[in-house]
Amino acid sequence: MSSEGPGNSAKIAMGTVGGLGCLASPAVLLGTVVVVIILGGLGVLLYPLILLVQLFGGGGTEPAIEAKKVVEVFQGDGKGELDPAQVPADLLESIKAAGALCEAIGPVVIAAQLDRESGFDPNKVGPDGKAGISQLAPAVFTQFGEDDDDNGEVSAFDAADSIMAQGRRLCALSGEVQGLVDSGQAIGTVLDLTLAAYNTSVEAVRQAGGIPAVNQTTGYVVSIRAMFAKYEGIGAPPPSFAPTTPPPTPTPTPTPTAADPTPSPNASP
Repeated sequence: MSSEGPGNSAKIAMGTVGGLGCLASPAVLLGTVVVVIILGGLGVLLYPLILLVQLFGGGGTEPAIEAKKVVEVFQGDGKGELDPAQVPADLLESIKAAGALCEAIGPVVIAAQLDRESGFDPNKVGPDGKAGISQLAPAVFTQFGEDDDDNGEVSAFDAADSIMAQGRRLCALSGEVQGLVDSGQAIGTVLDLTLAAYNTSVEAVRQAGGIPAVNQTTGYVVSIRAMFAKYEGIGAPPPSFAPTTPPPTPTPTPTPTAADPTPSPNASP
């Protein structure tokens, strides 16, 4: 049985983080601190955690305390409380609903994925036919998409439809990887294996016996986890968002035709 504890999710060099409390110089605080984690048995170099240094202010032990929170959330199960200020207001209810579809996936995971996949752009067109805010492949959206905004159509470019399809896809994957864990075919947390399967496939996870040892997949899992603290509002200032609703299509101006010529200003009445 999988455990979502920090020992299984990631082992982080806490001495590095704890040492931040001893750094008195702002120049040092603004330096790059690289944290090495072991994720699914693979050595992964997490891009500088102290890109989050803007979270840290003041002196004394406060930076170390804040850094510890970031690390704890990074290692967690993604089920913390979503900070509403970190997501577009018109997407909040869809994100919360998608994060409540199953026990394994919370709204923080949904928000982090949306950030990673499209930057909350509902009109994004990606490679291989991927479309919309969740960037699901066409076949995947066809399988999991529904008319969640009740506008009479199912579209990957409808943010609510796309986000809820993303949630259903994640929940379906989590059930499959839970089976792999229970049967001893894969090692790791259900969340990490679900994210890996989302990025590749359940079969790839099964064949690898865990997170596939390829940079794209391990990097994807790490990048999603690295945003957990932001979406739980740990020190992150509220961002500003462009409207996510597509602008109305302008009405074309009719052009004169030969049957309806424009009168010349010099023409006689």
